[in-house]
Amino acid sequence: MIRFMKLRFIAYLFSGTLLFISFFSFFTKGFNLGIDFTGGVLVQVKFNTAVNIKDLRTALKSESLIGTLIQRIGETKENRFIIKAKGATPDVKVVDFVQEALVKALGQDKIQLPFERTEIVGPTIGKDMRNTAYLLIGISLVAMLIYITFRFTLKYAVGAIIALGHDVFITLGVFSVFQFEVDMTIVAAVLTIIGYSINDTIVVYDRIREFMKIYRGKPLEELIDSSITTTLGRTLVTGLTTLLVCVILFIWGGPVIHYFSLAFIIGIGFGTYSSVYVATALGYDWERLEEAKKHKKA
Repeated sequence: MIRFMKLRFIAYLFSGTLLFISFFSFFTKGFNLGIDFTGGVLVQVKFNTAVNIKDLRTALKSESLIGTLIQRIGETKENRFIIKAKGATPDVKVVDFVQEALVKALGQDKIQLPFERTEIVGPTIGKDMRNTAYLLIGISLVAMLIYITFRFTLKYAVGAIIALGHDVFITLGVFSVFQFEVDMTIVAAVLTIIGYSINDTIVVYDRIREFMKIYRGKPLEELIDSSITTTLGRTLVTGLTTLLVCVILFIWGGPVIHYFSLAFIIGIGFGTYSSVYVATALGYDWERLEEAKKHKKA
């Protein structure tokens, strides 16, 4: 049996530090929001010959394009690029401007027209998507709270929801600190992380409830440590296999799912950790607090 609960205060300090850094970054740096949230245009262009990113940036300098981002996709020899112009106003024909600027700077013979992919998102749609993202995350957390309260008890439900918030805020904190781009794929990753993390927590909670019925009278700390120890093999196998897939996608999946995979890697790692040292540990301390109050009254 591994004595997990002995280390819970160190875990509290570790989590508290990460959350402090995350919230500090939220209020000072904010997020590097993608065109899904800010509005703008995205074009995917293929060149017939090798092109330098610096030349593309020089060609696209204009006041009508705010925060233009250029990234290579696929292998270097394919000469494919994604060009993102965030915050472009709807009344500006940005796609036409991009095409004209590239043709003028590089020559029409170097560019394959029409563009392979074109996406336009207005600022109103971007704002609506941002509000929808907040709503989806909020609804999922409330739904989890109701479900765990009915299945277990309120004290463990609160611990589980705090653990979910812990995972979400730390994941988003990494994106805020390093200013990685946040778009709807990251929101999808966060919602998936919530589902993964709560599943891991429920497995531990089920074993704790089972052991409480079997080993009545055994100290609560030992019950919890035994429960976590017996589920550790399942947790490690599930977590490591999922992490392996995410790492492979992160390295070789390409720029489209690069940050999506990164969000998963962070969320799964902290989701496994928080099932033990946030959700279960907080439930345990709540139980101890209630027992201490009962002894005082007695």
